[in-house]
Amino acid sequence: MQGGLFVCLHGPLGAGKSTFVRAACRGAGARGPIPSPTFTLVNRHATSRGRSIWHADLYRLDAPDLLVDVGWPELVDSGDPVFVEWAERAEGWLPPDRWEVRLSFGSRPALRVVEIVSIGSAPRAPGPESVPC
Repeated sequence: MQGGLFVCLHGPLGAGKSTFVRAACRGAGARGPIPSPTFTLVNRHATSRGRSIWHADLYRLDAPDLLVDVGWPELVDSGDPVFVEWAERAEGWLPPDRWEVRLSFGSRPALRVVEIVSIGSAPRAPGPESVPC
């Protein structure tokens, strides 16, 4: 990967993967609708700073080899931030340097548990001590 942030999102349906990506896109300056690319597999979101953020949703991916058809190698090497829902479906195609984000349901309906792990040479993930509450 050419220095871009690559984030793999894991969790059951409804855990907040798309909401996580929307928040990241908004924080980076993306405007307009930010739908989940459930049927298109990959969406590009432009930011107010002229950068791109890529959002992939692999829920409907039939086989990892089909990633070539959506330009996966170029996406991984783009240097832009990439967020991938259902990343486990891209087994063998994920970059070695990435964040693994696991979302799960909390003790109440509106609560979520978020675990972030840095893999390879990805920057260290923020811990609870660095997130304002």
